[in-house]
Amino acid sequence: MSSQEITNKELKSHPLMSSLSDEMLEQVRKNLKLIKLEAGECLFNQGDHADRFYQLRSGQIKLYRVSMEGNERVIEVIMPGQTFAEAILFMEKRDYPVNSQALSDVELIAFDSATFLKLLETSQQTCFYLLADMSKRLHMRLNEIENLTLQNATFRMIHYLLQRVPDDVDGNEVEISLDVSKNIIASRLSIQPETFSRILKNLAKRELVKVKGKSICLLDIDGLRGFEA
Repeated sequence: MSSQEITNKELKSHPLMSSLSDEMLEQVRKNLKLIKLEAGECLFNQGDHADRFYQLRSGQIKLYRVSMEGNERVIEVIMPGQTFAEAILFMEKRDYPVNSQALSDVELIAFDSATFLKLLETSQQTCFYLLADMSKRLHMRLNEIENLTLQNATFRMIHYLLQRVPDDVDGNEVEISLDVSKNIIASRLSIQPETFSRILKNLAKRELVKVKGKSICLLDIDGLRGFEA
């Protein structure tokens, strides 16, 4: 697929592109790239110069850092439709602060940072959209920091599961599919894999959940919401 086959509708699904005119979108299109990676391939490494930001079209990508002891810490798992690396546009040092690796075969749209910065100079509305998007993400990150530092492992696990309950769920039971491996989820929640398994077993004993391969059936949503570890 060439860049011309990406519709304006798809481009405008990116929060930072939604207020751009068709003429502006054509400027963006001229400098964007379509990137395909196989599972396990790296998109960028921590410290690489950040000249592009991205929107994931298909697959999954993990953003992570490695501690001085060699332990991997998953910062975020990017899912189709999500965007990442935009904030680096406004950093004094424009280097990627994390590593990125494809968890499956992926396809991404890579936007040219320099082109977008020039458009910001001519579009006040886009600047406001960008501020709103960044504020929303900051609020989400603050909530995550609170959950990771102030709450215990069981609470973090339950919070993760409840976040995946559809808004339109009917009843007190639902089956959710784990989009990534349990090890990735454990790292994302700052939990050791063995602790992750132990918590699931404990919740299963209380008849709150039931593990079914790559899915988890929440047997008592209200019970999970009112759970006290």
